[in-house]
Order: sequence, then structure tokens, then C-alpha cells
Amino acid sequence: MRLILHTGAHFTEQERLIASVRGNADVLASQGVIVPDPELYRGLMRDTLNAMSKSPPSAQAREVLLDVMLEGAEAQRLILSDANFFRTAGTAIQKGVLYPAAAERMQYVADLFPNDEIEIFLGIRNPATLIPILYDNSTDQSTQGFWNGRRPYDIRWSDVIHSIGRAVPQASITVWCNEDAPLIWSQIIRDMAGLEGDAKISGGLDLLAAIMSKEGMQRLRSYMHNHKAMNETQRRRVIAAFLDKFVLEDEIEEELDMPGWTEALVDELTELYDEDMSVIQRLPGVTLIEP
Repeated sequence: MRLILHTGAHFTEQERLIASVRGNADVLASQGVIVPDPELYRGLMRDTLNAMSKSPPSAQAREVLLDVMLEGAEAQRLILSDANFFRTAGTAIQKGVLYPAAAERMQYVADLFPNDEIEIFLGIRNPATLIPILYDNSTDQSTQGFWNGRRPYDIRWSDVIHSIGRAVPQASITVWCNEDAPLIWSQIIRDMAGLEGDAKISGGLDLLAAIMSKEGMQRLRSYMHNHKAMNETQRRRVIAAFLDKFVLEDEIEEELDMPGWTEALVDELTELYDEDMSVIQRLPGVTLIEP
């Protein structure tokens, strides 16, 4: 079985994405791709992974989990989604380290499913906009607890992904930038489901519908209906053009309320984020979805 883990990250439209994938659940099930309701497994998986910090899983743990998740279905590919696979948003940054528990938690999953092929899907976002949100949600906002002498410049997604790759080298890792998600939403859905690039899906415009005006969506759907022969590259150019004209600014703008956060710092962190993409692209076992 292939086990697909959509691991968030937090605040990257993670719930909307799994809802879009689940919109295709009936069609996917006929192909052996099962997308269970997250309410079936999130609590159980969380409790299981937490318990594994104290003792290894029982020999029956995998089968018990699958009985709950599959509800009698047969799965060649099982898609699970939880931004808390790496632990909660409240502990996402500790002592200046982003997702310090990610590698260990993915090792736990590999131990639970030792004979299954694991694929990790991770949406990331600019630390300049993410760090203030994680700070606001942190369980320890003290300078020592949150930063421990490190600085915003030290936060790198490549460090998180590299640590996961070392812990579970047998797993493949697919990464995308949340800032690009409106352009590549349909590809993310297809890749998670293991579908070909031209496979028909529903929900490919779900994110756009949330950030674009009603008029813009109507015009976009009409344009796509009248230009069905477009390839994926052409579709993305069209989406980008419509977004530029019809985006709802209130839906994409965020207040960055954090001590010491300046426009100059945001610019520097954004530049480092762009550079980090080049590092991620070269990591072994990692695929970066780009527009």
C-alpha cells in the first residue's frame, strides 16, 4: 500500500486542500484510492504517535488503524491529512527551531507502517508571514522558549525537510509554496491522488473561488469552458492573469503583528525564502511543485 501523508503545514490552506481531494473520493475509491474522513483517524493517530514516544507500537497497531480508516474498503493508496502530524501549531517553533518534532514523528509513522510506501506532501509558506502567526499561537512566547538565541534568519524550511529525509530516507517528499497554490491546486490534488496530469478532477478551482471575486470566477470558468484545449502551462497563465485582475485583496492580505517585525525584515526573510527553494529543489528524494 502507498500511504500518502498530507502534513500541512499549519496555515497553508490545509483543510481546504483535503476537502478538495475528498470531493473526488467516490471516483478515487473505484481506483483503490481511499480518502477517509479526517475525523475518523486524526485523534487516533495523534494518540498513537504520542504513545510511541514512550514505547514502540504493538504488532497489531497497523491493522487496528487501518480497520478504522478503511471501514472495510481495500486500499492501494491511502490519503491521510493532518497539519498536526508534526505536532501542534503551538509547538511548531521551539527554541528557534521550526517543527523540531517533524523527523521523529515521521519515523514513528514509518515504524507503524513498515512495509508500506510512504509519500509525504507538505505545503510551506514564507517564514516572514508564518512566524508571526506561529508566535501568536505558541504555547511559550518567552524569548528563551521561542527563540533561545536564534533569529528569524535562522528559520529554514530546507532544514525541516532535510531532517525528515534523513529520518525516513525511504519516503518521497513533495513540497510546494502556499503562495503558488492558486496556480497549482489541481496538480497538487492529482499528485496526492496518484493521477495523471490530464485526469479529470473536481475542486481544481476551490482555492481560487475563495480569493477571487464572483465576477472573476464566472469569467474564468467561461473562458476555460471555451478554451478546453489549453495545456496545464496555458491554464496557469490564464489563472494568473485573472487573479491579477480579480483577486480579493482582503482575502490575501495579512497583518503581521509581532515585536520587531519591520518591512525591511520581511523583505530580507522573503529573499532568504526564495533562496531556500533552490536548496529544497536539490534535496534527494524531494519534488518541488512549481507554477
